[in-house]
Amino acid sequence: MDFSGLIERKRLRFEELEAEASSADLYADPARARKVLQEHARLKKLVSDWEEMESGKRQLAESLELVESGDEELAELARAEVAEIEKKLPGLERSVQIGLLPPEPGEDRDAIVEIRAGTGGTEAALFAADLYRMYCRYADAVGLKVEDLDSSPSDLGGFKQVIFRVSGDSVFRKLRYESGVHRVQRVPATEAQGRIHTSTATVAVLPEAEDVDVEIRPDDIRVEVCRSGGPGGQGVNTTDSAVQILHLPTGKIVRCQDGRSQIQNRERAMQILRSRLLEDKIREEQEKYSAHRKSLIGSGGREEKIRTYNFPQNRVTDHRIEMTLYNLDRFIAGDIHEILEGLTASDMEQRLREATLG
Repeated sequence: MDFSGLIERKRLRFEELEAEASSADLYADPARARKVLQEHARLKKLVSDWEEMESGKRQLAESLELVESGDEELAELARAEVAEIEKKLPGLERSVQIGLLPPEPGEDRDAIVEIRAGTGGTEAALFAADLYRMYCRYADAVGLKVEDLDSSPSDLGGFKQVIFRVSGDSVFRKLRYESGVHRVQRVPATEAQGRIHTSTATVAVLPEAEDVDVEIRPDDIRVEVCRSGGPGGQGVNTTDSAVQILHLPTGKIVRCQDGRSQIQNRERAMQILRSRLLEDKIREEQEKYSAHRKSLIGSGGREEKIRTYNFPQNRVTDHRIEMTLYNLDRFIAGDIHEILEGLTASDMEQRLREATLG
């Protein structure tokens, strides 16, 4: 398929963004600046990959001519170049195709991550805490920032629920595939007989919403203030700082108590509520656009079992792409890159097939 016409339009758009990115006026609007710079980076890579691919094709044609030149010494060198170029070109062609795909909703945004203990009681809460630490270590390794928003600690250092914000470069694109049910198989610390138990925790990754994404009218919410409970020090235990917001049209309830003031907790609760409403909005739009789509990586629904962490065998298995790794010790310590890359590749292949059929 000839993409040259489409690439030329992308190149013209890239030149527009180059001029806009160099303007000092752009940074008067931080939100606009961020969108421009993200699109600029995306198109810069696309144009670079295209130019490298076209250069490789020209070099391949020249090398093939030398192979047939009759000069055996030159032909031998040319054959080595042909092998090297032919090995490199398919990856560049795929990268160009992926770069031409339209970005999916919210993929360049920061993310709100919610982890909840599922079945398994105390062990499920401990596993939820393990997942929280895993994502924090991953974020630290790739230069992302984590901000705790709310939590409900359990006994023995676990979490009934923990909600946090991850900010940085294209966070939602990196973490979006983590939504679903995570299952752990191990011997709990509280198990005297050494029997393996199975527990679960649920992860939801939401693109962070902005005020313009969803409209929340004052009449649509009911705000209640109450005394914070649980660990947190004297300030938490004696101040009416916990905030609970009920969104009347949907029945969604958000409660925040980890902040040191009502204002901070209210801002955090509204931040979470906006992201949950945006998640619903994006899902509705995707269903309208492609109701028949069955992605290889699953729907991202919170009810879908996506991964098993088997501690006795040091094994982690992602069921959506049937990838199994025997490095659970490193994986739970934040080294989750290989599975994230596999999930991204599977989703891109699915989108490329759909685009070709379309």
